[in-house]
Amino acid sequence: MSPYPDDLDRWREAARIASRAREYGLTLVVPGARRRDVADAIERFVRSEGAEPAFPTNLSRNDEAAHYSPAPDDAAEFVAGDLVKVDVGAHLDGAIADTADTVEVGGTRRYENLVRAAREAVRDGIAEVRAGASVDAVGRAVARAIRARGFKPIVDLSGHSIERYLLHAGKSVPNVPGASDARFVEGEIVAIEPFATNGVGHIGNGPFGHIQRFRADPGASDPALAALFARFRTLPFSARWVTGEEERAALKRGRRFLQTYPVFVEQGHGWVAQAEHTVLVRDDRAEVLTASATSPIP
Repeated sequence: MSPYPDDLDRWREAARIASRAREYGLTLVVPGARRRDVADAIERFVRSEGAEPAFPTNLSRNDEAAHYSPAPDDAAEFVAGDLVKVDVGAHLDGAIADTADTVEVGGTRRYENLVRAAREAVRDGIAEVRAGASVDAVGRAVARAIRARGFKPIVDLSGHSIERYLLHAGKSVPNVPGASDARFVEGEIVAIEPFATNGVGHIGNGPFGHIQRFRADPGASDPALAALFARFRTLPFSARWVTGEEERAALKRGRRFLQTYPVFVEQGHGWVAQAEHTVLVRDDRAEVLTASATSPIP
C-alpha cells in the first residue's frame, strides 16, 4: 500500500492555488492599500480558482510575527517601509496547502537581509527533509541560516504537519535544534516555516487577531451554529466570512466551542520576516508543493 495520500493530486492542486495566491498577494501590498482589501482580494482569488481559504489570510506587519487577519471594519493602510508577512492557505475538500513570504512595502530595502535570512532558512530546512530524517536537522539548518545573517530564529514558532482538515496536525518542526526527537515519515505533508527577527527571538500574545476556529463539534441543537461548523469544520475562519445576523448571533452563543487566536508579537519588538512552503515527504527528498517560478526551491 502506498504511504502517500490517495488524493495526492488534490493536495498538489491546493498547493498550486495557494502558491499563486501568495504571489498575487505580494503584489497587492503597496503603500496606501488597506489590509482589509488585500485580504479580501487574496481570498477571492483562492475561491475563483475553485478552492477555499484554509484560514484567513494573515497580513502581520513589522513586529507582528503571525496571526493578524483584518477585522470586518479594519481601515488600516500599508505604509512605505512596513515589513509584511503574507501567509496564505488554500484547501480542496480538506486537502490543505500553507505558504508565506515577506515583502517590504514600497520597495524600500532596509530589511532586505532579514527577508533573505527567512528565505534562505526555508530553503536550507527543506533540504534536510526526507523519510527517516531527523526533524531536529531542519531546526539546525534553519537556525544556522538565520544566524549566518546576524539575526535570530523565533524559538516559540515552528513548522507543522498537515492532515485533512487539520492545519496543525500534531508534529511540530521547530526552527532551532534540540527541540524535537521526531523523524519524518514518507507520505507526510509538512509545512516548513522559519521566522527570522532582529529582536530577542521570542513571541508573546498580543491582541485578538480576528481569527477563530471550532475546538469541538457544537452538535445539532443550534442549527445556525451547526451550519457554521459544517462550513468550517476545524479550520480557522474570520468574522469577515460570517455576514448574516443569524450566523453572527450563533457565534456569540457558541463561544464555548470556539478558540480565538491572539496576534503573536515579537517580545523585544524586533521586526520579523517569514517564509513558508508546504512539502511532501518522499523517501529521498522533499517535494515542494508550493514552489513557483518566482519562489523556487533548489
